[in-house]
Amino acid sequence: MHDRQPSPEGHPAGADQRAASRSGTSTGLLETTVVVADQSPVTGAPAWGRRRVLLLNASFEPLTALPLRRAIVLVVCGKADVLHGDAAGLVLHSATTSVVAPSVIKLCTFVRVPHRARLPMTRAALMHRDRYRCTYCGARAETIDHVVPRSRGGEHCWENCVACCALCNHRKADRLLSELGWKLRVAPRAPRGQHWRLLATVLDADPQWLPYLGEVA
Repeated sequence: MHDRQPSPEGHPAGADQRAASRSGTSTGLLETTVVVADQSPVTGAPAWGRRRVLLLNASFEPLTALPLRRAIVLVVCGKADVLHGDAAGLVLHSATTSVVAPSVIKLCTFVRVPHRARLPMTRAALMHRDRYRCTYCGARAETIDHVVPRSRGGEHCWENCVACCALCNHRKADRLLSELGWKLRVAPRAPRGQHWRLLATVLDADPQWLPYLGEVA
């Protein structure tokens, strides 16, 4: 079944407000039909069909950001508990129950997470690492700068990239810090922790996620 967006106001509720979710279980294939009932528009919030839900391990370790539909299935199947509901007040209905759309859910059973390779560097994650502040002057960061310019052999990696304001980026150009008499306040390094993977990939994290993503968020 194809995903369908909620009907515009004035259209009859029905088939065009349904989205099917399926999850394999030990007892067979479970099908849950979800209908959008009450939706309170919130400025800046993603449309319900694109919303993500933070999934925590039973130990409260952040694991990933799930599609809303998948999160609802985990809750209905009894595999996860809702810790925080959607701030917009979105309510979802199945044939037998009604559920407030979750923002944060936690697995009921602990799962072991295999060791993961080095975190890939993204603009979003780097800005979070440097707290959106220019590494050189402390002003609001607007771009990324290579400490050792690419034109002079610098690599595009965590240890050679920093958040930077437009003014410092223009002044530095393709020069080395030693040529300008500048010094780094803090040596850049690759961040560690599962929450950084979320920060590297999710651009519209719900504020309710922040306590679970560490002080860096």
